[in-house]
Order: sequence, then C-alpha cells, then structure tokens
Amino acid sequence: MTEADTILTALIDGNDRFRQGRSTPKLWQGAETLQSQNPKAIILGCSDSRVPVEIIFDQGPGDLFVIRVAGNIVAPSQIGSVEFAVLQFNVPLVIVMGHTRCGAINATLDVLQSAERATAGSLGSIVDRVLPNIAHLVSDATDSDSETLSHLCMQANVGAAVSQLKLGSEVLAARAESGELSICGAFYDLSKGEVVWLN
Repeated sequence: MTEADTILTALIDGNDRFRQGRSTPKLWQGAETLQSQNPKAIILGCSDSRVPVEIIFDQGPGDLFVIRVAGNIVAPSQIGSVEFAVLQFNVPLVIVMGHTRCGAINATLDVLQSAERATAGSLGSIVDRVLPNIAHLVSDATDSDSETLSHLCMQANVGAAVSQLKLGSEVLAARAESGELSICGAFYDLSKGEVVWLN
C-alpha cells in the first residue's frame, strides 16, 4: 500500500465518522499548527458553503491543503497552488472534489441550453472553463431530467479537472509518472454527507 493509499483510507474513514456523527474533537489553535504546516493531502474543491472540506473528512487544522474555487475548475492559479503544496510539503495525494447540485455546473448548463450563450460579469470566466468539459453531455442528452444531467456534468467536470492537472503541469505529471503522486476525483453528495470516489 502506498502512502497515498494510506491517506485516502484515513480520509474515507473520516468521512464515515462524519456521516455517523462521530467526528473527533479538534484543537484548532495548537502551537504546533501555528508554527508550521504539514498537510497530508491536497483538495481542489468547490467554494460552495455547504461543503466544508475539513469537517466532512473529520480532519483538523494543518491536515489538508484546501483550494476552493467555484466549480472546482483548473486554471493556472489552481495548478500553481497544487504545485506549491506538492513541492513545499511533499504531499503525495491530490483530490479534485465536486459536489451535487453545484451552482457553477447549473450556471454552465443554463448557458448551454439558452440561445444567448453568454454569462454576465466575471462568472463567465468560471463558465468558460466548465463548458468544454460538459458540452458533449448536453448535446447528447435526450431523456435526461435536469437533476440527472447536472449530476453527470458534475462528474465529467471532475474527471476533466483531474486530467487538466496531470496534463497542465510538468511537475505534477512527473510525480504522477514516478508514483510519488496520486491524483484522483470524487464528489460530495449533499443529501447523504457522503464522499463518493470516482475512477
């Protein structure tokens, strides 16, 4: 079992404790945490307020290096943040995590399904990064209801983000190729409090 596998198992166990209401007490202002950080995993997740990453994995301060952006998109600043944590702290595990009922996914679906194909303001920069990841699902959709389509699009967006991290960074690609780094996808089910892991 690799170090990444061991950490992943610990996060799965933490999510199980969270779902069962057995989360462990945390000391949020410990002197050791204030002096330095040694995160064991990097989470690139959505900024949705209903997805508090440390809490749903039952982790304490300093345990996770969390990058949050609407739609868990991959842009240069997110890649740079992941590279920083990998190089600075030698983190062996990166998780891209979407969630059900994602506003960024639904905003992109609205654009794809409308005649205008435009989004006002800076939200467009988020939509523009999600759109290529899900457009094929919208064009192929026939009988899918809106919730099912949103769910499929969210998963496709996570998968695309995993690929973009691997392809968009020589640092991450080299570490993944050597086995030093594992990059995987997941989503958080808002209704169940469960983190579901993707291939």
